[in-house]
Amino acid sequence: MLKQLALSSVLLVLVCLTTAPTQLLADDAATPPTTVETTATEAPPAADETQEVTDEAEANAEFVWTDKHEFDYTINTLIMFICAVLVLFMQAGFAMVEVGLNSQKNTVNILFKNVMDLCIGSLLFLVLGYGLMYPGGDYAGKWFGFGSSFVTRDAQANDDGGWDTPPNVNDDGDATWSSSADFLFQVAFAATAATIVSGAVAGRMHFIGYLVYSAILTGLIYPISGMWKWGGGIAGAENFQDFAGSIVVHAVGGFAGLAGALLLGPRIGRFTADGKSKPMPGHNLTFAALGVFILWVGWYGFNPGSQLTYAGATNAETTVYIGLTTTFSAAAGAISAMILGWVLFGKPDLTMALNGALAGLVGITANCDRVSQPESIIIGAIAGILVVLAIIALEKLCIDDPVGAFPVHGVCGVWGGLATGIFGDLPDGVETQGAFFMIQLKWTVIICLWAFLTMFAVFSALKAIGLLRVTEEDEMQGLDFSEHGMAAYTMS
Repeated sequence: MLKQLALSSVLLVLVCLTTAPTQLLADDAATPPTTVETTATEAPPAADETQEVTDEAEANAEFVWTDKHEFDYTINTLIMFICAVLVLFMQAGFAMVEVGLNSQKNTVNILFKNVMDLCIGSLLFLVLGYGLMYPGGDYAGKWFGFGSSFVTRDAQANDDGGWDTPPNVNDDGDATWSSSADFLFQVAFAATAATIVSGAVAGRMHFIGYLVYSAILTGLIYPISGMWKWGGGIAGAENFQDFAGSIVVHAVGGFAGLAGALLLGPRIGRFTADGKSKPMPGHNLTFAALGVFILWVGWYGFNPGSQLTYAGATNAETTVYIGLTTTFSAAAGAISAMILGWVLFGKPDLTMALNGALAGLVGITANCDRVSQPESIIIGAIAGILVVLAIIALEKLCIDDPVGAFPVHGVCGVWGGLATGIFGDLPDGVETQGAFFMIQLKWTVIICLWAFLTMFAVFSALKAIGLLRVTEEDEMQGLDFSEHGMAAYTMS
């Protein structure tokens, strides 16, 4: 009965809006903005009256949609849509990494979780999460707020073939991008944060319990902390910098995964009675390597895509430069992890190198727009060392994280946030590197604690009602059969 109640509480069946880029054509582009005329015989108005007339004229002025607006809006929208697709494709990468590094008897369960992260997350983010993350200007500098559910179309065509309202334009009068493209980009980030946890709890968690967790993270936990930085909230107001989400996305997922791993306990046979580690190798390193390559490619949507505005030479150059620093950091992370693993274990370990590449990608995500090329290499190299040491530390503590989700996303996410304060160019309003680092440290701690404590409470509640860990018999049989009644591999 508890399973049925839990399942019905999270499977919300809603229809997502779809939209296409739109444009505004003024009724008469040649008509100048409305002005207030005066005659030579009239006495000039007083100074305050002049200001009132000017304000009224500006308020009544007709906005003229130009060819430049149309071009910028089109470029920004289409590139953002492509970047959103790249980030969504990262779901396949996460699935392959997790499948490859785990037992084949849990393959169906792992694939199913990754699919549901995206499906449940998309609908809950549409109804609840998006409004929490982007509540609007009324909540600027605050901790919480809510805008509205669903995506508002940028413009609607009228019977004359024009547009009743202009597409998105910022305060400077420049065209931005489609609200629909923005939602697709943001929901892909939400799904990423949720999927990180899947690897940390693999092989021993109830499927229904996982659905409950995924719904809460994507609909509530991630959007609130995302609002603090990206939705005009308190962290952004204090100049906290996290360009594409080392902290807001990756550390949130990593610390949520740590909470789950702690409460679940290790897989059967993972550690001996006296606490010694017993390796449980994954069944397909080909899948794991393929998954890392997919994630690396997807990261070119994740990091460069976070530039958001791509039209114009400056934006185009910045977007590609971000791809450059992202590449160098990933490469340095893989190399440093390989070398350290080689020194420690006597032979080069493929899984360490793969996690090192991901560590470098996570570490550069917060600062890819504001560090130099040599600094990006240093950040990636340190991330590669940290991920190896963190994997070893978890084993010493008898914490079972089958894919290294916390070392990669939690530890290296924290490193990315702090590295921003160490190496990154100072944001406006911050005078010293020391002050910048303290801002980064403060909000890194706050956001990580938010994710860990809230999800620890969620996993504790699931454990209390019997929806967290499967039985020993089911775990030994494999979750593919015990939870889904099917197998990923057959002999036919």
